[in-house]
Amino acid sequence: MSRAPGAPADAGRRRLLQAGGIGLLASFTAGCAALPDIPRRPAATAEAAGGWIRHDGGGRYTLSLPRVEMGQGISDGLRRIACTELGVAWDAVQVRLPSTAQLAPVRATVGSESIRDFALPLAQACAALRDAVAAGQPPGPVAVPARGWDALRSGRWAPPLHGGPLSTGHALAVVRGEPLYAADVRRPGQLYGRVLRAPALPERASRCVALDEAAARSVPAFVALVRDPALRLGAAEGVAIVARTPGALDRIAQALAPAWTVDAGAASTDAAALGQAVDIDARLASGARAARRLRDDALEPAAPWDLDLRIDVPAAAHAPIEPRNALAEPTPGGGLQLWVGHQDPGYVRQVVARRLGVEAGHVVVQPCRVGGAFGGKTLVTVELEAALLARAAGAPVRVQWTRAQEFQQAFHRPPSSHRIRARLQDGRITHWWHAFASSHVLFTGAVLPPWLQRATDLAVGDDGVARGALLPYAVPAQRIEYHLARLPLWTGPWRGLGAGPNVLAIECAMDEAARLAASDPLQFRLAQLAPDARLAGVLRQVASDAQWGRPLPAVPGRLRGRGLAGGLYKETACAAVVADVEVDAASGRVRVLQLWCAHDCGRVIDPDQVRAQCEGNLVWGLGMALVEQLPVAGGRVAADGYADAPVPRITDIPPLAVTLVASQQPPGGAGETAIVAAGAAVLNAVRAATGVRVRQLPLRPEALAGALRAAGRAA
Repeated sequence: MSRAPGAPADAGRRRLLQAGGIGLLASFTAGCAALPDIPRRPAATAEAAGGWIRHDGGGRYTLSLPRVEMGQGISDGLRRIACTELGVAWDAVQVRLPSTAQLAPVRATVGSESIRDFALPLAQACAALRDAVAAGQPPGPVAVPARGWDALRSGRWAPPLHGGPLSTGHALAVVRGEPLYAADVRRPGQLYGRVLRAPALPERASRCVALDEAAARSVPAFVALVRDPALRLGAAEGVAIVARTPGALDRIAQALAPAWTVDAGAASTDAAALGQAVDIDARLASGARAARRLRDDALEPAAPWDLDLRIDVPAAAHAPIEPRNALAEPTPGGGLQLWVGHQDPGYVRQVVARRLGVEAGHVVVQPCRVGGAFGGKTLVTVELEAALLARAAGAPVRVQWTRAQEFQQAFHRPPSSHRIRARLQDGRITHWWHAFASSHVLFTGAVLPPWLQRATDLAVGDDGVARGALLPYAVPAQRIEYHLARLPLWTGPWRGLGAGPNVLAIECAMDEAARLAASDPLQFRLAQLAPDARLAGVLRQVASDAQWGRPLPAVPGRLRGRGLAGGLYKETACAAVVADVEVDAASGRVRVLQLWCAHDCGRVIDPDQVRAQCEGNLVWGLGMALVEQLPVAGGRVAADGYADAPVPRITDIPPLAVTLVASQQPPGGAGETAIVAAGAAVLNAVRAATGVRVRQLPLRPEALAGALRAAGRAA
């Protein structure tokens, strides 16, 4: 991939983080109180992979998934690798989601890593098992040498990777209703629980000062009222109720009528206050020191700039279809069995064992199919609630958050504010300054207390916030810096982490720079990339697919335009997108007519699943540009459902065309890549159609209509 000259200023700190900076911080603060639970996430190895695949005899095999299935189709992807390396038919390999008692801990299902990091160890284990079975070794574990992929070397992968029939096990199972979600599990004597909290952000201290326990007990199906310090979520006290039926929970909560006191500071927290907290111009004007500078070349900040662009991105929710839920059941000897929809079952076991004072070996966590997560189901919340209530009730208890709780008590994509300045000479960018401010993504306030978060700011910054901010284009002088602000709103990983907002801002600025240079947006980008750069390859491919340069047919009363954007993801994958949009000149309403995407994530294992991930990312990018914003008002998230925090509807989705660029590079991850280009392509198309640069996301039709009237372009 093309890379601007000069080493990032904080490369050493990023290597520290990648090598386990959290663990170093944990060791440094080992004598301090209230340390969070640090996830133990060992890397995938060929030796560990020996426990993922077993021969059951008679030509039958079982694959224990080391990754959680949450819609990304990894059950099919890893199964295909196993079948190919073993040289067996699809039906010869059965897939299961193992419990923490059946599989050694592995890294959480995050970061688009399942194929990139787990495919090779699995292939090595399957190749070793194939040889052992051929040699007559009875069923059982085998030694796994660290070697390459036999099937790749022999070329047996070529036909399925470039056309031909594909497996459909994952998709058919979903259509048939076969996957087991945590909400599907039923246990004898099962009860239902809910934890009530103040209508305020969890960062604000709140407590229950009054409740009507007698009225609650009079409700049929009432079982218990539980008050336990471990039910605290952040600074918010929790009061739990347990019932014999799920329908009784609403009636019991209403009868209980809890009254709350909330830290007075919560009342002043709204979306405007969050925006002010990350206002990049205010931070630059104050002379505040950046948390990190990723590039720090000399560029004379006070000299005139040809381009000076600000882009603001609001907070947004993960909005999974499945609200988080868990079922916990006491087991003999004081242990617990849990069924969860979580991205890291090993971490659930770790947290539950520590918080409840149970030996880790006495806590068994069974992962279930997850109905959407996108980075949001990585903290232990509802799982601990279910465990606490099951122990208190002495019976299995299911806790499922309501849709309102999902919006109000989870963490969210942080708002961010970007200022990008550039100087141009002879049609090329010579100086680039990207300063942005955000709240935390990896070292989130949902986990770390303020003092420890400040320590991480000083020691390692937050690579989640920085993701995607390094410029892929060859610009001689660059300054790239980011500022961090702890917000009362809990923030954390959201699909792509910082890459979505960061690359959106970069690609909007590149579009404006192309206009200043009177250059075609495609040619302007290509001129600042090496000819053999992977990003240049996807830009050329998507331009060819969309027939870039072809004018759109005119429609009376409508303004039409085309936009282009591209970007890298974690330097292992890249994507480019072309968007066609139509704008109603009177109302400012935007309709996306079509999206084309060219995607290069290295060697592709399952083309259908990669295309599906690309399509999902295109929709997420469209939503980021046009729809999504988390409402915060009166010290709380003011959303009870999708009507308050909308996501794109099916009627918003245009035809999607995805081309997978053939590559011999190692697999690089596909779950989050295309989001880096989709939103900016839509906004650049709006700019081409209207002449208006949208600077505040999401696009507001009334604001766009006002700008068109001011420019004399309204119908």
